[in-house]
Amino acid sequence: MASTRIPATEVTGVYGGLVKAITRKLFGSVPESVGVLWHHPAVFKALMGLGRKADSWNRLDRDLATFASMAAAGEVGCSFCLDLHYFTTHDRGLDEAKAREVPRWRQSTVFSPLERRVMEYAEAMSRTPPAVTDELSAALLAELGAPALVELTARVGAMNLSARTNVALGIRSEEFAASCGLPPLATRSADGLASA
Repeated sequence: MASTRIPATEVTGVYGGLVKAITRKLFGSVPESVGVLWHHPAVFKALMGLGRKADSWNRLDRDLATFASMAAAGEVGCSFCLDLHYFTTHDRGLDEAKAREVPRWRQSTVFSPLERRVMEYAEAMSRTPPAVTDELSAALLAELGAPALVELTARVGAMNLSARTNVALGIRSEEFAASCGLPPLATRSADGLASA
């Protein structure tokens, strides 16, 4: 793995000890990304807090939420985010077969029309500038309802915050998914194309 753009620092303090204990329990080690973000513990706490709050939202189907987050991460090019989502998909008992196909969802035959629209929306939101259309929004509003569409939008926005932060800092995959026997079937390459 190439090194990050900011070298990791030691995770210290009472809160740092808790963070290390939790990440070791989850992943078997403390990810390098924690040390990178630990240079500014308040930023680390805020980012993790947003992630925990987003995990508690419940108006959008959990698989759809995962596919949307992964599609956004893939569009931005965050290998860390994709890897972590493969891991959490396994850990939470979500649809692993479909999660493995998200980076190449346009070519895959495993997704429903609704799942495809959700991932199209996530990718469109993640472009610069955003490319969400009135037609796509209207279709999702009709299928999901307003609360779920608001949640979908907020989840994709939160993923963009995380993914763009990770990419800019040089934080890359730490092979979490491999530790649970779920290596990604498809990933995003440097040119943005999916490969098996």
